[in-house]
Amino acid sequence: MADCIANVDILPCSDSQYIKPFKLRYTQNGTQKTWDYCKVHDSVVIMIFNATRKVFVMVKQFRPAVYVAKAEIRDSKIDTDKYPGSLGMTYELCAGIVDKNCSLQELAGREVLEETGYSVPTDKVERVTSYRANVGTSGSCQTLFYAEVTDDMRVSKGGGLVEEGEMIEVIEVPLKDSRQFLADESKDKPGQLMFAFMWFYENKAQQFQ
Repeated sequence: MADCIANVDILPCSDSQYIKPFKLRYTQNGTQKTWDYCKVHDSVVIMIFNATRKVFVMVKQFRPAVYVAKAEIRDSKIDTDKYPGSLGMTYELCAGIVDKNCSLQELAGREVLEETGYSVPTDKVERVTSYRANVGTSGSCQTLFYAEVTDDMRVSKGGGLVEEGEMIEVIEVPLKDSRQFLADESKDKPGQLMFAFMWFYENKAQQFQ
């Protein structure tokens, strides 16, 4: 199971292909200031709606940062008996970092296929908007897309790329239950997921009532 977590150690991050920490020194209105920030990849995120069964298609996965934020660290370790891996499981939209030489729309389609198993033509991946994520720590650009799918577009079970260590569970939330899902604080979810649902209710939901 993806939430079977053991042997957790907290180590210094001296080298990473995903984040690069910096300290910024600057003057604002004559006052000298400093700010710590991380250089990270931009990203795409995709809201997927299955029109056949009127369900949202999302992913559930273990997020170490969420887990560590909810656990207690003692001597650079976490007691996994006291803090089980389930604490780090999150509900998210399909997403991926911008690290390939292709358009964002193409990248979004690839992520949908890899994570959820739906094959969506690039021209059917609708760009919604872009915005700045983690403005206090990275300020990276995230672009939201929308993909409408049907059952016959699913060509694999998804679950992410095993060779990249991804362990992703594909989940479905019925449209009729989605507002209750959003309000359920026991299910950890990022803010951009909430925004995406609000966009759907405003722009798409009426045609599926």
